[in-house]
Amino acid sequence: MEVSLQKNGEVSARLTVNVVEADYKDKVVKDLKEIGKTHAIPGFRKGHVPFGELQRRFGRQVTSDVINRVVYDAVTDYLRENKIDILGEPLPVEVVELDLKNKKDFTFEYDLALTPALDVKVDKDITVPYYTIAVSDEMLNEQDAALRKRFGAQIPGEEMEADALVKGALMQLNEDGTVNDNEGAIQVVSGIVAPMYFKSKEEAAKFDGKKVGDKVVFNPWNTCNGDPVELSSMLQIDKEIAGDVKSDFEMAISEIIVVRPAELGEEFYTNVFGKDKVHNEEEYRAALKDMIAGQLSGNSEILFRQEAQKALLDKYGKMTFADDLLKKWLMGRNEGLNEENIDEEYQKLLPGLEWQLISDRIARQADIKLEESDLLGYAKMMAARQFAQYGMTNLDEEIITNYAKQMLGDKNYRNRLIEQVGDIKLFTAIKDMVNVDNKEVSLDEFKEIAEKA
Repeated sequence: MEVSLQKNGEVSARLTVNVVEADYKDKVVKDLKEIGKTHAIPGFRKGHVPFGELQRRFGRQVTSDVINRVVYDAVTDYLRENKIDILGEPLPVEVVELDLKNKKDFTFEYDLALTPALDVKVDKDITVPYYTIAVSDEMLNEQDAALRKRFGAQIPGEEMEADALVKGALMQLNEDGTVNDNEGAIQVVSGIVAPMYFKSKEEAAKFDGKKVGDKVVFNPWNTCNGDPVELSSMLQIDKEIAGDVKSDFEMAISEIIVVRPAELGEEFYTNVFGKDKVHNEEEYRAALKDMIAGQLSGNSEILFRQEAQKALLDKYGKMTFADDLLKKWLMGRNEGLNEENIDEEYQKLLPGLEWQLISDRIARQADIKLEESDLLGYAKMMAARQFAQYGMTNLDEEIITNYAKQMLGDKNYRNRLIEQVGDIKLFTAIKDMVNVDNKEVSLDEFKEIAEKA
């Protein structure tokens, strides 16, 4: 088999594959014999079908399949062995049915969109700003209040408060405001509502100032915009009918549950940070500051990535591509793309394509490798973060590890983690390679910078 490449431009080439009968004949015979061994053919015992019969029945299709296969292998092997990087896939110059009756030798031609030559060098000559958000006393106080409330105690109260739960009997009312005592009327003996979560501020306001023993008339449907799940929970009825219940209800308040913030002390410190991590108020404030800084660091990282990507695209972007070939390839892969919209869509894709090529070169320069241990470590961090959202902050290492392994066992989730870990390693490498201009800014200043970016 003869394979040759002819460049016809800076970023395009034509690959020619000449196939003679000797390149595929033995493979055709092997495949036909395999069909005879494995297929049940009427009139013959399996494995005893004459080769001539196999040739008559399956010869043309098998020959066509084998030729396509050997050509595909020849193309991919040639590109790999000669280290030719292409964008998209080889595009057949002409697609025709093989004339197997009259020909034994064939020529196939493919157009290639070559990857543009790109000499990316990331070093200290490139400066990228890194904005760290300063943790203010206001942030500390807000986080302190939120944590104390989260780990606080729920106790009976006498009067309604902003974040209180209300318990009592719920009675469905008639249109004239009287209690509906007809058969089938909804009555909830032990009901519970949370006005703080009502979607209607007007309905929530009806509970303001109420005390144990008071009655309040409100409309459950309005509290949740008729959400059948929320209504079925509040009114203790099937969700299939809950969405149709739009009448007012009277609630006789029997109990008001209020939240009292946790007091500083060993129990609170352990609940928030784990055992023996914080021992006094000074250490608590320092740990709180680190916690907030850690939460804000994600914003700094995102902005750094944007700034780094912009700086590198400005320096190495504006590449030359085989535009016509890439457009043809894209239209062949996407049903929604056609001659009318391909130009517009192609322009949208170019920045992402340029960044992909630049980031690939940087990964090679930095010798970035993705190990299974990297994925497991990141999955464990994600697992711990998910558990922490539900207040589970002191779980055993084995539990977190097993959950992380389950996450990695999900193919779709694993692919997302691979992409995320790859980005982390890439931009960590970039941060080490470039000149980082560290700047501490306030939250408001950061927001202004981010909006401009």
